[in-house]
Amino acid sequence: MRIGVPKEIKPQEGRVALMPDHVARLTAAGHPVHVEAGAGSASWATDRDYAEAGATIDDCGADVWGACDFIVKVKEILPQEYGYLRPDHVLLTNLHSASNPGETDALLKTGLTAIAAEDTHRFGSPNCALAGEIGAFEGIRLCLAPHGGSGRHFFGHFGSPAMRVLVIGLGNVGRGAVRTTLGLGCSVTGLDINWGARYKAEQDYPTRDFTTAGIDALPDLLPHADLIINCVLWPKHRDDHLISRANLKDLRPKAVICDIACDEAGAVETSRPTSWADPIYEVDGVRHFCVDNIPGAAPVAASAGYGQALMRHIQPILDKGWRQACQADDWLARGLVCAQGTLIHAETARIQGRDHVNVAEYLKD
Repeated sequence: MRIGVPKEIKPQEGRVALMPDHVARLTAAGHPVHVEAGAGSASWATDRDYAEAGATIDDCGADVWGACDFIVKVKEILPQEYGYLRPDHVLLTNLHSASNPGETDALLKTGLTAIAAEDTHRFGSPNCALAGEIGAFEGIRLCLAPHGGSGRHFFGHFGSPAMRVLVIGLGNVGRGAVRTTLGLGCSVTGLDINWGARYKAEQDYPTRDFTTAGIDALPDLLPHADLIINCVLWPKHRDDHLISRANLKDLRPKAVICDIACDEAGAVETSRPTSWADPIYEVDGVRHFCVDNIPGAAPVAASAGYGQALMRHIQPILDKGWRQACQADDWLARGLVCAQGTLIHAETARIQGRDHVNVAEYLKD
């Protein structure tokens, strides 16, 4: 198979699917790799670096898509790329197909094999921690007075209290947010439904201004927070919320919501995805930061981690083919969205009201 690495075209997305060291491993094993010119520039990976790793440098995305049958990317397929799709393509990227019916239509119509990378990470995406860290950093910045915030310092000084932060969800994203906010001196409360997650977080920070609580404590904590950071992915079929629009009136003046999960009308009812070009909006006097590709702000680290995670799946697909690779790895199979015009991804089918074939059934010999 010929592996293609196009340049990401989503605005303010600097990540690249594979770094030169990943490419070198593939070409050393005899696999041809094509990289679009400039694909890695924001990640400090030059065309020369890729060429020295054995890749062919193509002038444009159309050339990469046209020359290759195994396409690896970072973000979803945008309408400008639909015309590049072919039935023989195997596609591995973060598709988020349940939220993108137009993309789902294009994938099914083409008949290619699409695997959603976001569903294949056994221990969570390597970019989760980065999202939590960067999102928390942005949230703290927005709490400073010149940016319209409460004006509390993140450290407590001269008897004034430190910035108060709520982190909802203590998984990989939430732990990244806790790490950043505590590191800057904030007073932090972490919330999670899982007692084990709360216990582990408490053990990690026994000497910091850090407490934990169950989600049921959220209504009592909201009025005292300068910054609320949501790190909970919300099932798209649910119509309830952890923070409803009605709750916004309970927040202190100039409080900020940073929704790193950024599920539209998800855990936070008033959330909707934004971009780095226009990251903030206001609802009922409360500013929301909901950028949906936060790790793209630190592409050097994010690309290195993402490529490393993809390599765990790329090699089995090259060795066995996508079907046998999915049969051998339940986590890779979890990401299978469609193949040969058949929808396989259960969440996408449920949210979009489409028929689908169960993944285990589809993969039967």
